[in-house]
Amino acid sequence: MYRPDTLALTALLGLLTAFGPLSTDMYLPSLPDIGRALNASTAKVQLTLSAFLVGFAIGQVIFGPISDRYGRKPVLLASLALYALASIACALATTIDLLIIARFVQAIGACGPIVLARAIVRDLYSGPRAGRELSIMGTIMGIVPALAPILGGLLHIAFGWTSSFWFTGLFGLITMVIVVARLPETVLERSTAPISPLGIIRTYGTILKNRAFVAYTTMFAATYGGLFSFISGSSFVLQDLYGLSPDAYGAAFGFTVIGFISGTLIGTRLVQRRGLNAALRLGVLLLLTASATMILGVALAIPSAFAVLVPMAIYTGGVGLMMPNSMAGALTPFPDRAGAASSLVGFLQMSFAALV
Repeated sequence: MYRPDTLALTALLGLLTAFGPLSTDMYLPSLPDIGRALNASTAKVQLTLSAFLVGFAIGQVIFGPISDRYGRKPVLLASLALYALASIACALATTIDLLIIARFVQAIGACGPIVLARAIVRDLYSGPRAGRELSIMGTIMGIVPALAPILGGLLHIAFGWTSSFWFTGLFGLITMVIVVARLPETVLERSTAPISPLGIIRTYGTILKNRAFVAYTTMFAATYGGLFSFISGSSFVLQDLYGLSPDAYGAAFGFTVIGFISGTLIGTRLVQRRGLNAALRLGVLLLLTASATMILGVALAIPSAFAVLVPMAIYTGGVGLMMPNSMAGALTPFPDRAGAASSLVGFLQMSFAALV
Protein backbone atom coordinates (compact mmCIF):
# COMPACT_ATOMS: atom_id res chain seq x y z
CA MET A 1 0.00 0.00 0.00
CA TYR A 2 1.13 3.55 -0.73
CA ARG A 3 1.95 5.65 2.36
CA PRO A 4 1.20 9.36 3.04
CA ASP A 5 3.88 11.90 2.09
CA THR A 6 5.16 9.70 -0.73
CA LEU A 7 5.29 10.56 -4.41
CA ALA A 8 3.58 7.25 -5.22
CA LEU A 9 0.41 8.17 -3.31
CA THR A 10 0.45 11.71 -4.67
CA ALA A 11 0.78 10.34 -8.21
CA LEU A 12 -2.16 7.97 -7.68
CA LEU A 13 -4.32 10.81 -6.32
CA GLY A 14 -3.27 12.94 -9.29
CA LEU A 15 -4.32 10.10 -11.59
CA LEU A 16 -7.75 10.01 -9.94
CA THR A 17 -8.25 13.74 -10.48
CA ALA A 18 -7.44 13.24 -14.17
CA PHE A 19 -10.78 11.56 -14.94
CA GLY A 20 -12.50 14.92 -15.39
CA PRO A 21 -10.13 16.48 -17.96
CA LEU A 22 -9.63 13.13 -19.68
CA SER A 23 -13.39 12.78 -20.18
CA THR A 24 -13.95 16.35 -21.34
CA ASP A 25 -10.77 17.05 -23.34
CA MET A 26 -9.95 13.82 -25.13
CA TYR A 27 -12.97 13.80 -27.42
CA LEU A 28 -12.88 17.54 -28.22
CA PRO A 29 -11.09 17.08 -31.58
CA SER A 30 -13.91 14.72 -32.60
CA LEU A 31 -16.82 17.09 -31.87
CA PRO A 32 -17.29 18.36 -35.45
CA ASP A 33 -17.16 14.80 -36.84
CA ILE A 34 -19.55 13.50 -34.16
CA GLY A 35 -22.07 16.01 -35.46
CA ARG A 36 -21.60 14.80 -39.01
CA ALA A 37 -21.57 11.08 -38.11
CA LEU A 38 -24.71 11.27 -35.95
CA ASN A 39 -26.45 13.92 -38.07
CA ALA A 40 -26.58 16.42 -35.20
CA SER A 41 -26.31 20.19 -34.98
CA THR A 42 -23.43 21.97 -33.29
CA ALA A 43 -25.68 22.89 -30.36
CA LYS A 44 -26.79 19.26 -29.97
CA VAL A 45 -23.19 18.04 -30.04
CA GLN A 46 -22.26 20.58 -27.35
CA LEU A 47 -24.99 19.03 -25.20
CA THR A 48 -22.73 15.98 -24.84
CA LEU A 49 -20.44 18.26 -22.84
CA SER A 50 -23.22 20.02 -20.95
CA ALA A 51 -24.85 16.69 -20.06
CA PHE A 52 -21.51 15.49 -18.73
CA LEU A 53 -21.23 18.56 -16.49
CA VAL A 54 -24.77 18.13 -15.18
CA GLY A 55 -24.15 14.44 -14.41
CA PHE A 56 -20.86 15.36 -12.80
CA ALA A 57 -22.57 17.89 -10.56
CA ILE A 58 -25.34 15.49 -9.52
CA GLY A 59 -22.94 12.61 -8.86
CA GLN A 60 -20.79 14.71 -6.57
CA VAL A 61 -23.71 15.25 -4.22
CA ILE A 62 -23.80 11.50 -3.58
CA PHE A 63 -20.26 10.15 -3.39
CA GLY A 64 -18.82 12.37 -0.66
CA PRO A 65 -21.33 11.70 2.13
CA ILE A 66 -21.46 7.98 1.27
CA SER A 67 -17.66 7.75 1.49
CA ASP A 68 -17.71 9.51 4.88
CA ARG A 69 -19.98 6.72 6.09
CA TYR A 70 -18.65 3.63 4.30
CA GLY A 71 -15.05 4.52 3.46
CA ARG A 72 -13.26 5.98 0.45
CA LYS A 73 -12.03 2.79 -1.23
CA PRO A 74 -15.27 0.80 -1.80
CA VAL A 75 -17.12 3.88 -3.04
CA LEU A 76 -14.21 4.72 -5.34
CA LEU A 77 -14.23 1.25 -6.89
CA ALA A 78 -17.98 1.44 -7.53
CA SER A 79 -17.62 4.79 -9.30
CA LEU A 80 -14.76 3.51 -11.47
CA ALA A 81 -16.81 0.48 -12.54
CA LEU A 82 -19.73 2.73 -13.53
CA TYR A 83 -17.35 5.00 -15.47
CA ALA A 84 -15.86 2.13 -17.47
CA LEU A 85 -19.27 0.72 -18.43
CA ALA A 86 -20.63 4.13 -19.44
CA SER A 87 -17.54 4.84 -21.57
CA ILE A 88 -18.22 1.66 -23.52
CA ALA A 89 -21.86 2.75 -23.95
CA CYS A 90 -20.62 6.08 -25.39
CA ALA A 91 -18.52 4.20 -27.95
CA LEU A 92 -21.53 2.07 -28.97
CA ALA A 93 -24.00 4.99 -29.25
CA THR A 94 -25.73 5.18 -32.65
CA THR A 95 -27.61 8.47 -32.15
CA ILE A 96 -26.71 11.78 -30.56
CA ASP A 97 -29.44 11.33 -27.93
CA LEU A 98 -27.97 7.98 -26.83
CA LEU A 99 -24.53 9.57 -26.66
CA ILE A 100 -25.87 12.42 -24.49
CA ILE A 101 -27.46 9.92 -22.08
CA ALA A 102 -24.30 7.79 -21.94
CA ARG A 103 -22.20 10.88 -21.29
CA PHE A 104 -24.49 11.80 -18.40
CA VAL A 105 -23.95 8.37 -16.80
CA GLN A 106 -20.24 8.47 -17.57
CA ALA A 107 -20.01 11.76 -15.67
CA ILE A 108 -21.61 10.26 -12.56
CA GLY A 109 -18.87 7.62 -12.56
CA ALA A 110 -16.11 10.13 -13.36
CA CYS A 111 -16.89 12.45 -10.46
CA GLY A 112 -16.25 9.77 -7.82
CA PRO A 113 -12.45 9.59 -8.29
CA ILE A 114 -12.12 13.38 -8.19
CA VAL A 115 -14.32 13.92 -5.11
CA LEU A 116 -12.65 11.09 -3.22
CA ALA A 117 -9.09 12.09 -4.15
CA ARG A 118 -9.71 15.54 -2.66
CA ALA A 119 -11.33 14.00 0.42
CA ILE A 120 -8.34 11.68 0.88
CA VAL A 121 -6.04 14.71 0.81
CA ARG A 122 -8.10 16.30 3.61
CA ASP A 123 -8.04 12.99 5.51
CA LEU A 124 -4.25 13.12 5.52
CA TYR A 125 -3.34 16.83 5.44
CA SER A 126 -4.73 20.32 6.22
CA GLY A 127 -4.16 24.02 5.47
CA PRO A 128 -1.10 24.99 3.39
CA ARG A 129 0.11 21.37 3.45
CA ALA A 130 -3.14 20.32 1.78
CA GLY A 131 -2.78 23.19 -0.70
CA ARG A 132 0.74 22.03 -1.54
CA GLU A 133 -0.44 18.43 -2.02
CA LEU A 134 -3.29 19.55 -4.27
CA SER A 135 -0.86 21.71 -6.27
CA ILE A 136 1.51 18.77 -6.79
CA MET A 137 -1.46 16.64 -7.82
CA GLY A 138 -2.48 19.42 -10.18
CA THR A 139 0.96 19.39 -11.80
CA ILE A 140 0.70 15.64 -12.37
CA MET A 141 -2.90 15.96 -13.52
CA GLY A 142 -1.92 18.82 -15.85
CA ILE A 143 -0.15 16.34 -18.11
CA VAL A 144 -3.52 14.77 -18.93
CA PRO A 145 -5.27 17.82 -20.48
CA ALA A 146 -2.02 18.54 -22.33
CA LEU A 147 -1.87 15.08 -23.87
CA ALA A 148 -5.57 14.11 -24.03
CA PRO A 149 -6.57 16.31 -27.03
CA ILE A 150 -3.39 15.32 -28.88
CA LEU A 151 -4.01 11.63 -28.26
CA GLY A 152 -7.70 12.10 -29.03
CA GLY A 153 -6.86 13.75 -32.34
CA LEU A 154 -4.49 10.95 -33.32
CA LEU A 155 -6.98 8.26 -32.29
CA HIS A 156 -9.70 10.06 -34.22
CA ILE A 157 -7.64 10.15 -37.40
CA ALA A 158 -6.64 6.49 -37.06
CA PHE A 159 -9.83 4.86 -35.74
CA GLY A 160 -12.69 7.39 -35.77
CA TRP A 161 -14.58 9.30 -33.09
CA THR A 162 -15.51 6.26 -30.98
CA SER A 163 -11.87 5.42 -30.20
CA SER A 164 -11.52 8.03 -27.43
CA PHE A 165 -14.39 6.40 -25.52
CA TRP A 166 -12.90 2.92 -25.86
CA PHE A 167 -9.68 4.37 -24.46
CA THR A 168 -11.38 5.98 -21.44
CA GLY A 169 -13.18 2.73 -20.66
CA LEU A 170 -9.85 0.88 -20.59
CA PHE A 171 -8.34 3.65 -18.46
CA GLY A 172 -11.11 3.20 -15.90
CA LEU A 173 -10.53 -0.57 -15.68
CA ILE A 174 -6.75 -0.20 -15.25
CA THR A 175 -7.25 2.40 -12.50
CA MET A 176 -9.55 -0.03 -10.66
CA VAL A 177 -6.75 -2.58 -10.55
CA ILE A 178 -4.29 -0.02 -9.13
CA VAL A 179 -6.78 1.13 -6.48
CA VAL A 180 -7.45 -2.42 -5.33
CA ALA A 181 -3.74 -3.18 -5.05
CA ARG A 182 -2.27 0.06 -3.73
CA LEU A 183 -4.71 2.56 -2.22
CA PRO A 184 -5.13 2.43 1.59
CA GLU A 185 -8.37 3.31 3.35
CA THR A 186 -7.92 6.79 4.87
CA VAL A 187 -11.17 7.21 6.84
CA LEU A 188 -10.29 6.25 10.41
CA GLU A 189 -13.55 7.35 12.08
CA ARG A 190 -16.56 6.97 9.84
CA SER A 191 -19.48 9.37 9.93
CA THR A 192 -22.65 8.31 11.73
CA ALA A 193 -24.85 10.77 9.82
CA PRO A 194 -27.77 9.03 8.11
CA ILE A 195 -27.44 8.49 4.36
CA SER A 196 -30.77 9.88 3.27
CA PRO A 197 -31.81 12.88 1.16
CA LEU A 198 -32.80 14.82 4.27
CA GLY A 199 -29.61 13.87 6.13
CA ILE A 200 -27.42 14.91 3.18
CA ILE A 201 -29.29 18.22 2.84
CA ARG A 202 -28.78 18.97 6.53
CA THR A 203 -25.06 18.23 6.26
CA TYR A 204 -24.72 20.54 3.27
CA GLY A 205 -26.73 23.22 5.03
CA THR A 206 -24.28 23.15 7.94
CA ILE A 207 -21.31 23.41 5.59
CA LEU A 208 -22.84 26.36 3.70
CA LYS A 209 -23.08 28.34 6.94
CA ASN A 210 -19.28 28.54 7.03
CA ARG A 211 -18.30 31.88 5.45
CA ALA A 212 -14.76 30.75 4.56
CA PHE A 213 -16.21 27.77 2.68
CA VAL A 214 -18.53 30.04 0.69
CA ALA A 215 -15.75 32.49 -0.19
CA TYR A 216 -13.23 29.89 -1.34
CA THR A 217 -15.87 27.88 -3.21
CA THR A 218 -17.08 30.97 -5.07
CA MET A 219 -13.55 31.63 -6.30
CA PHE A 220 -13.14 27.98 -7.26
CA ALA A 221 -16.40 27.84 -9.25
CA ALA A 222 -15.88 31.20 -11.00
CA THR A 223 -12.37 30.22 -12.11
CA TYR A 224 -13.61 26.89 -13.46
CA GLY A 225 -16.54 28.53 -15.23
CA GLY A 226 -14.15 30.75 -17.17
CA LEU A 227 -12.08 27.73 -18.10
CA PHE A 228 -15.15 25.89 -19.42
CA SER A 229 -16.24 28.80 -21.56
CA PHE A 230 -13.02 28.08 -23.47
CA ILE A 231 -13.30 24.28 -23.39
CA SER A 232 -16.87 24.19 -24.71
CA GLY A 233 -16.23 26.54 -27.63
CA SER A 234 -12.55 26.13 -28.51
CA SER A 235 -13.00 23.09 -30.78
CA PHE A 236 -15.40 24.97 -33.06
CA VAL A 237 -13.59 28.31 -32.92
CA LEU A 238 -10.10 26.98 -33.54
CA GLN A 239 -11.09 24.39 -36.17
CA ASP A 240 -13.98 26.08 -38.00
CA LEU A 241 -12.85 29.73 -37.75
CA TYR A 242 -9.06 29.46 -37.56
CA GLY A 243 -8.82 26.34 -39.76
CA LEU A 244 -6.89 24.01 -37.46
CA SER A 245 -7.04 20.26 -38.14
CA PRO A 246 -8.09 17.84 -35.34
CA ASP A 247 -4.48 16.92 -34.51
CA ALA A 248 -3.33 20.57 -34.72
CA TYR A 249 -6.19 21.52 -32.43
CA GLY A 250 -5.04 18.90 -29.94
CA ALA A 251 -1.53 20.38 -29.99
CA ALA A 252 -2.92 23.92 -29.63
CA PHE A 253 -5.06 22.87 -26.68
CA GLY A 254 -2.00 21.28 -25.11
CA PHE A 255 -0.18 24.62 -25.43
CA THR A 256 -2.64 26.22 -23.00
CA VAL A 257 -1.94 23.49 -20.45
CA ILE A 258 1.66 24.71 -20.15
CA GLY A 259 0.23 27.69 -18.29
CA PHE A 260 -1.71 25.43 -15.92
CA ILE A 261 1.33 23.34 -15.05
CA SER A 262 3.39 26.50 -14.53
CA GLY A 263 0.73 27.87 -12.20
CA THR A 264 0.64 24.72 -10.07
CA LEU A 265 4.44 24.67 -9.82
CA ILE A 266 4.52 28.30 -8.69
CA GLY A 267 1.67 27.62 -6.29
CA THR A 268 3.48 24.66 -4.71
CA ARG A 269 6.28 26.96 -3.57
CA LEU A 270 4.28 30.11 -2.90
CA VAL A 271 1.72 28.48 -0.63
CA GLN A 272 4.44 27.02 1.58
CA ARG A 273 6.18 30.39 1.98
CA ARG A 274 3.29 32.86 2.12
CA GLY A 275 0.08 30.89 2.57
CA LEU A 276 -3.07 30.15 0.57
CA ASN A 277 -4.29 33.72 0.10
CA ALA A 278 -1.00 34.97 -1.40
CA ALA A 279 -1.26 32.29 -4.09
CA LEU A 280 -4.90 33.24 -4.71
CA ARG A 281 -4.06 36.94 -5.12
CA LEU A 282 -1.49 36.15 -7.81
CA GLY A 283 -3.97 33.80 -9.48
CA VAL A 284 -6.65 36.50 -9.68
CA LEU A 285 -4.12 38.91 -11.24
CA LEU A 286 -3.33 36.38 -13.98
CA LEU A 287 -7.03 35.70 -14.66
CA LEU A 288 -7.79 39.41 -15.08
CA THR A 289 -4.72 40.04 -17.24
CA ALA A 290 -5.54 37.10 -19.52
CA SER A 291 -9.19 38.07 -19.90
CA ALA A 292 -8.35 41.68 -20.83
CA THR A 293 -5.70 40.51 -23.32
CA MET A 294 -8.07 38.10 -25.07
CA ILE A 295 -10.78 40.76 -25.36
CA LEU A 296 -8.20 43.12 -26.91
CA GLY A 297 -7.04 40.45 -29.38
CA VAL A 298 -10.60 39.78 -30.54
CA ALA A 299 -11.38 43.52 -30.77
CA LEU A 300 -8.35 44.02 -33.02
CA ALA A 301 -9.42 41.03 -35.19
CA ILE A 302 -5.97 39.43 -35.06
CA PRO A 303 -6.16 36.55 -37.59
CA SER A 304 -3.81 34.16 -35.77
CA ALA A 305 -5.07 31.48 -33.37
CA PHE A 306 -2.40 32.69 -30.96
CA ALA A 307 -4.63 35.70 -30.26
CA VAL A 308 -6.74 33.18 -28.33
CA LEU A 309 -4.11 30.67 -27.24
CA VAL A 310 -1.55 33.00 -25.61
CA PRO A 311 -4.07 34.75 -23.32
CA MET A 312 -5.60 31.35 -22.53
CA ALA A 313 -2.19 30.04 -21.44
CA ILE A 314 -1.96 33.00 -19.04
CA TYR A 315 -5.50 32.28 -17.82
CA THR A 316 -4.72 28.61 -17.17
CA GLY A 317 -1.68 29.74 -15.18
CA GLY A 318 -4.14 31.56 -12.95
CA VAL A 319 -6.28 28.42 -12.83
CA GLY A 320 -3.27 26.43 -11.64
CA LEU A 321 -2.86 28.86 -8.75
CA MET A 322 -6.53 29.33 -7.93
CA MET A 323 -8.08 25.89 -7.96
CA PRO A 324 -5.80 23.83 -5.67
CA ASN A 325 -5.56 26.58 -3.07
CA SER A 326 -9.21 27.63 -3.06
CA MET A 327 -10.11 23.93 -2.73
CA ALA A 328 -7.73 23.55 0.23
CA GLY A 329 -9.25 26.64 1.85
CA ALA A 330 -12.78 25.31 1.38
CA LEU A 331 -12.01 21.88 2.87
CA THR A 332 -9.84 22.97 5.81
CA PRO A 333 -12.72 23.71 8.26
CA PHE A 334 -14.20 20.20 7.84
CA PRO A 335 -11.76 17.44 8.88
CA ASP A 336 -14.66 15.18 9.94
CA ARG A 337 -16.79 15.80 6.83
CA ALA A 338 -14.16 16.09 4.12
CA GLY A 339 -16.14 13.90 1.70
CA ALA A 340 -19.31 15.96 2.01
CA ALA A 341 -17.41 19.25 1.75
CA SER A 342 -15.55 18.01 -1.35
CA SER A 343 -18.86 16.90 -2.88
CA LEU A 344 -20.51 20.26 -2.28
CA VAL A 345 -17.58 22.19 -3.79
CA GLY A 346 -17.69 19.95 -6.83
CA PHE A 347 -21.46 20.26 -7.20
CA LEU A 348 -21.33 24.05 -7.15
CA GLN A 349 -18.29 24.05 -9.46
CA MET A 350 -19.88 21.84 -12.11
CA SER A 351 -23.32 23.45 -11.86
CA PHE A 352 -21.79 26.83 -12.64
CA ALA A 353 -19.66 25.36 -15.45
CA ALA A 354 -22.73 23.67 -17.00
CA LEU A 355 -24.59 26.99 -16.86
CA VAL A 356 -21.65 28.71 -18.57
